[in-house]
Amino acid sequence: MRKIAAHWQIIIALVASVIFATLLKQFGDAGWVATFLKICDLLGDLFMQALKMIIVPLVVSSIIAGLAGMAGFDGFKRMGLKTLAFYGITTLSAVVLGLVIVNVMQPGLVDGQPNAELRQVFDNSGEQLSDEDKARFEEGQQEKAKDWTSIFKRMFPPNIIKAGAESQLLGLLVFSLLFGIAMTQFPAKQMQPMRDFFQALNDVMIKITQWIMVFAPVGIFGMMVVTIHQNGAAVFQELGPYFVTVLIALGLHLFVILPILLKVIGKINPLDHFRAMKTALLTAFSTASSSATLPITMRCVQENAGVSKQTASFTLPLGATVNMDGTALYECIAVMFVAQVMGMQMDFAAQMLIVISALLTSIGVAGVPSASMVAILIIMNNCGIPGANNAIYALFIVDRLLDMTRTAVNVFGDSCAAVVIAKSEGEQLYQNDKKAF
Repeated sequence: MRKIAAHWQIIIALVASVIFATLLKQFGDAGWVATFLKICDLLGDLFMQALKMIIVPLVVSSIIAGLAGMAGFDGFKRMGLKTLAFYGITTLSAVVLGLVIVNVMQPGLVDGQPNAELRQVFDNSGEQLSDEDKARFEEGQQEKAKDWTSIFKRMFPPNIIKAGAESQLLGLLVFSLLFGIAMTQFPAKQMQPMRDFFQALNDVMIKITQWIMVFAPVGIFGMMVVTIHQNGAAVFQELGPYFVTVLIALGLHLFVILPILLKVIGKINPLDHFRAMKTALLTAFSTASSSATLPITMRCVQENAGVSKQTASFTLPLGATVNMDGTALYECIAVMFVAQVMGMQMDFAAQMLIVISALLTSIGVAGVPSASMVAILIIMNNCGIPGANNAIYALFIVDRLLDMTRTAVNVFGDSCAAVVIAKSEGEQLYQNDKKAF
């Protein structure tokens, strides 16, 4: 019997989760419903924790093994400049696109005036947010406040073991880069045992990733049932224009801007790349975590797109840390939307401040669900938008589905950088018929 492809398994799990969550709503507060949801929540948590478990050893081993194979510091410098330049282009284009779309569609206005019904939703949103969500949001706000002033300090963690335990990817990334570059400064024969060790460790982590992906449909089903069941329809209806605006902007970036960059800069067929990345995109959409999706992204880029391990191991962990196209775009739209609802006029200078803030805060956003909401609040406070706290609660209630979409955009943007850089390095792409997972 022919095995069902991984991306089809995930699609089936997504469809099944919608059906089950809809049916569960019909039974109200029945005791067995709560039990079933707890089981689903457990399955989703186990899958996410398994993915997060392998992030640190995978990132460290892949970066060090990749850099150790480069031709000294010159090879690293060349690839690094190309990667950062591409990430800068994609993130800036995403923010500008978001700004244009939100000004054209004006989701916070009705007939040119602030939407009074949405203003009321903002005022009452704090009552609809659970105590658990409030506590999680406030905790994230405190962490982000510290990150805002210490992003450069986090690049050099005083305790690399602690940074690994807390999954601080930025610090791990810098340490791994320095370690790999330092290895290239010694004779190849002397470094061969260490190079073999990190290469073997990377191979083992990839194998574990394959094992975890066997259970992806079950974990994704569990996560999605809980997510769909918990999010009511009323507030989604009120925020419909906002939803549509964000989805249109994300869709344009995903299906127009990034494919154009693939074609123009990399001379790559976008359809080939979409086919190569389908499993990673579905996983990113389901988990809403670019960090958790990183192992799958690396496998898809290498196995399906044909990118070398050396290029993928450098560009993708870097992208998962600093390149957040969808997040930057979303932050821009969210801030402008709240300003429109609150009746605050944003002139060109104020909007440019939003653009710059979105670019900077998207770099510091953790690759976990809803992390960008705290960054949005900081931008709104910096811009002096009234009612920011109440507004952010309303956005937080409905953020999960949009978070899933923008995470897929983030992951696709990272993968585009990997193939474009690989093509510029002379690598032969999309010639491997082997299907990842």
